[in-house]
Amino acid sequence: MQLIDTHVHLNFDVFQPDLDQIAQRWRDHHIVRLVHSCVEPSEFEQIQSLSQRFSELYYAVGVHPLDVDKWTAEAEAQIRSMATSDSKVVAIGETGLDFFKANNCDHQEQVFWTHLQMAQQLQLPVIIHCREAATTMVELLEKFWEMHGPVKGVMHCWSGTPEETQQFLALGFYVSFSGIVTFKNATQVHESARLVPCDRILVETDCPFLAPVPVRGKRRNEPANVRYVAQQVADLRGVSLEELAATTTQNACRLFQLSLPVQS
Repeated sequence: MQLIDTHVHLNFDVFQPDLDQIAQRWRDHHIVRLVHSCVEPSEFEQIQSLSQRFSELYYAVGVHPLDVDKWTAEAEAQIRSMATSDSKVVAIGETGLDFFKANNCDHQEQVFWTHLQMAQQLQLPVIIHCREAATTMVELLEKFWEMHGPVKGVMHCWSGTPEETQQFLALGFYVSFSGIVTFKNATQVHESARLVPCDRILVETDCPFLAPVPVRGKRRNEPANVRYVAQQVADLRGVSLEELAATTTQNACRLFQLSLPVQS
Protein backbone atom coordinates (compact mmCIF):
# COMPACT_ATOMS: atom_id res chain seq x y z
CA MET A 1 0.00 0.00 0.00
CA GLN A 2 1.16 3.54 -0.83
CA LEU A 3 -0.36 6.79 0.42
CA ILE A 4 0.21 10.44 -0.50
CA ASP A 5 -0.42 13.27 1.96
CA THR A 6 -1.36 16.10 -0.39
CA HIS A 7 -1.16 18.97 2.11
CA VAL A 8 1.39 19.46 4.91
CA HIS A 9 3.11 22.35 6.70
CA LEU A 10 6.29 20.75 8.04
CA ASN A 11 8.21 24.02 8.23
CA PHE A 12 6.27 25.08 11.34
CA ASP A 13 8.30 25.37 14.55
CA VAL A 14 6.34 22.59 16.27
CA PHE A 15 8.02 20.02 13.99
CA GLN A 16 11.63 21.15 14.14
CA PRO A 17 12.86 19.25 17.24
CA ASP A 18 12.07 15.78 15.86
CA LEU A 19 11.54 16.09 12.12
CA ASP A 20 13.69 13.07 11.29
CA GLN A 21 11.59 10.89 13.60
CA ILE A 22 8.41 12.28 12.03
CA ALA A 23 9.79 11.34 8.61
CA GLN A 24 10.55 7.84 9.79
CA ARG A 25 6.97 7.44 11.01
CA TRP A 26 5.47 8.56 7.69
CA ARG A 27 7.76 6.10 5.91
CA ASP A 28 6.77 3.33 8.33
CA HIS A 29 3.12 4.00 7.47
CA HIS A 30 3.62 3.90 3.68
CA ILE A 31 3.37 7.62 2.95
CA VAL A 32 5.58 7.73 -0.14
CA ARG A 33 4.99 11.29 -1.32
CA LEU A 34 4.00 14.55 0.39
CA VAL A 35 3.01 17.93 -1.00
CA HIS A 36 4.10 20.84 1.19
CA SER A 37 1.89 23.89 0.93
CA CYS A 38 3.02 27.48 1.38
CA VAL A 39 1.48 30.32 3.37
CA GLU A 40 3.61 33.39 2.68
CA PRO A 41 6.84 34.51 0.95
CA SER A 42 9.17 34.20 3.95
CA GLU A 43 8.59 30.42 3.79
CA PHE A 44 9.76 29.90 0.21
CA GLU A 45 13.42 29.11 0.86
CA GLN A 46 12.72 27.11 4.02
CA ILE A 47 10.24 24.86 2.22
CA GLN A 48 12.62 24.43 -0.69
CA SER A 49 15.30 23.36 1.77
CA LEU A 50 12.96 20.76 3.29
CA SER A 51 12.23 19.37 -0.19
CA GLN A 52 15.97 18.90 -0.67
CA ARG A 53 16.30 17.24 2.73
CA PHE A 54 13.47 14.74 2.13
CA SER A 55 13.39 13.23 -1.34
CA GLU A 56 9.69 12.31 -1.09
CA LEU A 57 8.65 15.89 -0.29
CA TYR A 58 7.40 18.14 -3.10
CA TYR A 59 6.00 21.63 -2.65
CA ALA A 60 3.85 24.53 -3.76
CA VAL A 61 4.59 28.24 -3.77
CA GLY A 62 1.96 30.89 -3.16
CA VAL A 63 0.36 33.25 -0.68
CA HIS A 64 -2.50 32.25 1.63
CA PRO A 65 -5.60 34.49 1.51
CA LEU A 66 -5.07 35.50 5.14
CA ASP A 67 -1.56 36.69 4.24
CA VAL A 68 -2.33 38.78 1.15
CA ASP A 69 -0.92 41.82 2.94
CA LYS A 70 2.46 40.22 2.20
CA TRP A 71 1.75 39.98 -1.52
CA THR A 72 4.22 42.01 -3.56
CA ALA A 73 5.58 42.16 -7.09
CA GLU A 74 8.77 40.62 -5.68
CA ALA A 75 6.80 37.69 -4.23
CA GLU A 76 5.08 37.11 -7.57
CA ALA A 77 8.43 37.13 -9.36
CA GLN A 78 9.90 34.70 -6.85
CA ILE A 79 6.96 32.32 -7.27
CA ARG A 80 7.44 32.34 -11.04
CA SER A 81 11.18 31.85 -10.73
CA MET A 82 10.95 28.91 -8.34
CA ALA A 83 8.13 27.26 -10.26
CA THR A 84 10.13 27.35 -13.49
CA SER A 85 13.54 26.43 -12.06
CA ASP A 86 12.83 23.79 -9.38
CA SER A 87 11.29 20.48 -10.45
CA LYS A 88 10.14 19.92 -6.87
CA VAL A 89 7.53 22.69 -7.30
CA VAL A 90 4.34 20.89 -8.31
CA ALA A 91 1.62 23.48 -7.60
CA ILE A 92 0.76 27.11 -6.96
CA GLY A 93 -0.65 27.79 -3.50
CA GLU A 94 -2.08 27.66 -1.19
CA THR A 95 -4.25 30.46 -2.47
CA GLY A 96 -7.94 31.23 -2.37
CA LEU A 97 -10.48 33.11 -0.28
CA ASP A 98 -11.14 33.22 3.47
CA PHE A 99 -14.08 35.40 4.44
CA PHE A 100 -14.38 33.77 7.88
CA LYS A 101 -11.33 35.40 9.43
CA ALA A 102 -10.83 38.47 7.24
CA ASN A 103 -12.92 41.07 5.42
CA ASN A 104 -10.38 42.32 2.85
CA CYS A 105 -12.41 40.55 0.19
CA ASP A 106 -11.41 42.64 -2.81
CA HIS A 107 -7.69 42.26 -2.10
CA GLN A 108 -8.04 38.51 -1.62
CA GLU A 109 -9.90 38.20 -4.92
CA GLN A 110 -7.24 40.19 -6.79
CA VAL A 111 -4.38 38.11 -5.43
CA PHE A 112 -6.26 34.87 -6.06
CA TRP A 113 -6.89 35.90 -9.68
CA THR A 114 -3.15 36.48 -10.15
CA HIS A 115 -2.42 33.03 -8.74
CA LEU A 116 -4.87 31.52 -11.24
CA GLN A 117 -3.14 33.34 -14.09
CA MET A 118 0.27 32.11 -12.98
CA ALA A 119 -0.93 28.53 -12.57
CA GLN A 120 -2.43 28.51 -16.04
CA GLN A 121 0.64 30.08 -17.63
CA LEU A 122 2.99 27.69 -15.83
CA GLN A 123 0.70 24.69 -16.41
CA LEU A 124 0.56 23.88 -12.71
CA PRO A 125 -2.43 23.05 -10.50
CA VAL A 126 -3.65 25.43 -7.81
CA ILE A 127 -4.13 24.42 -4.18
CA ILE A 128 -7.25 26.30 -3.08
CA HIS A 129 -8.23 27.34 0.43
CA CYS A 130 -11.90 28.30 0.59
CA ARG A 131 -13.65 29.19 3.85
CA GLU A 132 -17.06 30.85 3.99
CA ALA A 133 -16.47 32.01 0.42
CA ALA A 134 -17.77 29.26 -1.87
CA THR A 135 -20.27 31.43 -3.74
CA THR A 136 -17.68 34.08 -4.61
CA MET A 137 -15.11 31.38 -5.38
CA VAL A 138 -17.38 29.69 -7.90
CA GLU A 139 -18.22 33.03 -9.53
CA LEU A 140 -14.53 33.92 -9.85
CA LEU A 141 -13.58 30.54 -11.26
CA GLU A 142 -16.43 30.62 -13.77
CA LYS A 143 -15.40 34.13 -14.83
CA PHE A 144 -11.77 33.02 -15.20
CA TRP A 145 -12.85 30.06 -17.32
CA GLU A 146 -14.88 32.33 -19.59
CA MET A 147 -12.00 34.78 -20.04
CA HIS A 148 -8.94 32.51 -20.04
CA GLY A 149 -9.99 28.87 -20.01
CA PRO A 150 -9.92 26.27 -17.22
CA VAL A 151 -7.36 25.81 -14.46
CA LYS A 152 -6.77 22.49 -12.74
CA GLY A 153 -6.43 22.18 -9.00
CA VAL A 154 -7.73 20.92 -5.67
CA MET A 155 -10.15 22.21 -3.06
CA HIS A 156 -8.00 21.41 -0.05
CA CYS A 157 -9.23 20.50 3.44
CA TRP A 158 -12.73 20.58 2.03
CA SER A 159 -15.58 21.14 4.48
CA GLY A 160 -18.28 22.74 2.34
CA THR A 161 -21.76 21.51 1.60
CA PRO A 162 -22.49 18.69 -0.85
CA GLU A 163 -24.06 21.26 -3.18
CA GLU A 164 -20.86 23.32 -3.14
CA THR A 165 -18.85 20.16 -3.66
CA GLN A 166 -20.81 19.45 -6.84
CA GLN A 167 -20.14 22.98 -8.11
CA PHE A 168 -16.37 22.57 -7.78
CA LEU A 169 -16.50 19.12 -9.30
CA ALA A 170 -18.36 20.61 -12.27
CA LEU A 171 -15.45 23.04 -12.69
CA GLY A 172 -13.06 20.09 -12.91
CA PHE A 173 -11.46 20.34 -9.48
CA TYR A 174 -10.23 17.57 -7.24
CA VAL A 175 -11.51 17.50 -3.65
CA SER A 176 -9.23 16.67 -0.73
CA PHE A 177 -10.41 15.53 2.68
CA SER A 178 -8.56 16.15 5.94
CA GLY A 179 -9.02 15.02 9.54
CA ILE A 180 -12.37 16.83 9.58
CA VAL A 181 -13.87 13.84 7.78
CA THR A 182 -13.20 11.73 10.90
CA PHE A 183 -15.21 14.05 13.17
CA LYS A 184 -18.52 12.57 14.26
CA ASN A 185 -20.58 15.70 13.66
CA ALA A 186 -19.13 16.51 10.22
CA THR A 187 -22.15 15.08 8.43
CA GLN A 188 -21.93 17.34 5.37
CA VAL A 189 -18.28 16.41 4.89
CA HIS A 190 -19.21 12.73 5.18
CA GLU A 191 -21.80 13.18 2.45
CA SER A 192 -19.30 14.96 0.21
CA ALA A 193 -16.75 12.19 0.77
CA ARG A 194 -19.30 9.70 -0.55
CA LEU A 195 -20.23 11.65 -3.67
CA VAL A 196 -16.82 12.72 -5.07
CA PRO A 197 -15.99 10.55 -8.10
CA CYS A 198 -13.19 8.02 -7.76
CA ASP A 199 -10.92 9.93 -10.12
CA ARG A 200 -11.20 13.22 -8.20
CA ILE A 201 -10.70 12.36 -4.53
CA LEU A 202 -7.59 13.06 -2.43
CA VAL A 203 -6.55 12.81 1.23
CA GLU A 204 -4.39 15.07 3.38
CA THR A 205 -3.51 15.92 6.97
CA ASP A 206 -3.07 19.73 6.75
CA CYS A 207 -0.66 19.07 9.62
CA PRO A 208 0.02 20.33 12.23
CA PHE A 209 -3.69 21.22 12.23
CA LEU A 210 -6.84 19.10 12.42
CA ALA A 211 -5.54 15.85 13.91
CA PRO A 212 -7.98 13.08 12.99
CA VAL A 213 -9.79 10.70 15.30
CA PRO A 214 -8.37 8.67 17.09
CA VAL A 215 -5.47 11.06 17.83
CA ARG A 216 -7.56 14.22 17.92
CA GLY A 217 -6.71 16.34 20.95
CA LYS A 218 -3.88 14.07 22.04
CA ARG A 219 -0.98 15.42 20.02
CA ARG A 220 -0.07 17.59 17.05
CA ASN A 221 -1.04 16.25 13.68
CA GLU A 222 1.63 14.76 11.39
CA PRO A 223 1.78 13.03 7.97
CA ALA A 224 1.65 9.49 9.37
CA ASN A 225 -1.92 10.24 10.47
CA VAL A 226 -3.17 10.51 6.89
CA ARG A 227 -3.88 6.78 7.20
CA TYR A 228 -6.74 7.57 9.60
CA VAL A 229 -8.22 10.02 7.09
CA ALA A 230 -7.92 7.44 4.33
CA GLN A 231 -9.52 4.73 6.48
CA GLN A 232 -12.51 6.94 7.30
CA VAL A 233 -13.02 7.93 3.67
CA ALA A 234 -12.77 4.26 2.68
CA ASP A 235 -15.38 3.32 5.30
CA LEU A 236 -17.73 6.06 4.11
CA ARG A 237 -17.40 4.87 0.52
CA GLY A 238 -17.68 1.18 1.37
CA VAL A 239 -14.28 0.18 0.00
CA SER A 240 -11.12 -1.22 1.54
CA LEU A 241 -8.30 0.99 2.77
CA GLU A 242 -6.05 -0.54 0.13
CA GLU A 243 -8.46 0.39 -2.66
CA LEU A 244 -8.90 3.93 -1.36
CA ALA A 245 -5.13 4.33 -0.99
CA ALA A 246 -4.53 3.15 -4.55
CA THR A 247 -7.21 5.51 -5.89
CA THR A 248 -6.08 8.63 -4.04
CA THR A 249 -2.42 7.95 -4.75
CA GLN A 250 -3.11 7.60 -8.47
CA ASN A 251 -5.14 10.81 -8.40
CA ALA A 252 -2.40 12.74 -6.58
CA CYS A 253 0.19 11.53 -9.08
CA ARG A 254 -2.01 12.67 -11.96
CA LEU A 255 -2.80 16.10 -10.52
CA PHE A 256 0.70 16.96 -9.27
CA GLN A 257 2.64 15.01 -11.94
CA LEU A 258 4.36 12.84 -9.34
CA SER A 259 6.09 9.54 -9.95
CA LEU A 260 6.09 6.79 -7.36
CA PRO A 261 9.08 4.93 -5.92
CA VAL A 262 9.52 1.38 -7.11
CA GLN A 263 8.13 -1.03 -4.53
CA SER A 264 10.48 -3.79 -3.47
